Amino acid sequence: MAVDTPEAQFVPALYSEHRSWLHAWLQRKVGCREQAADLVQDTFLRVLLREQTLRIQQPRAFLARIAHGLMIDSFRRAALERAYLAELAQLPEAVQPGPEEYLAALQALREIDRLLAGLSDKARAAFIWRQVEGLGQGEIAERLGVSVPRVHQYLAQATLQCYTALYGAPTP
Repeated sequence: MAVDTPEAQFVPALYSEHRSWLHAWLQRKVGCREQAADLVQDTFLRVLLREQTLRIQQPRAFLARIAHGLMIDSFRRAALERAYLAELAQLPEAVQPGPEEYLAALQALREIDRLLAGLSDKARAAFIWRQVEGLGQGEIAERLGVSVPRVHQYLAQATLQCYTALYGAPTP
């Protein structure tokens, strides 16, 4: 049963009026027609999942803000994958992972990135250095140029972020 309400018609109208503009804007930013098309679809998916879409005053600014965030996430994931590939290239061929292991590792990296997406760059770096490289809080503080108590705060934020993403908000 289709409901013909202003709310039900808003997203299709927004899509038809601004899809081409958003695609051109993204294509200029990312330099790839296909990646821009993917980001357009992801942007409108976010809009569909959003509540209160009828209150949007400036649709292009609204869409650009969502698309920009998705684009940054895409760039961050690509950089993470490049770093992983660079590390793999340094391994002897005999111990390099097979295709299945490689794919599983990339999926795990993407999931970790998703879990840590809400953190600042410093909090994300502190968590990764602690968990992946096993650095102590003093070493992390030195690398980040912050105090050890600040590193402790970053690690607590990251731990809470992971817990919340996996299990929901902790109950008091």
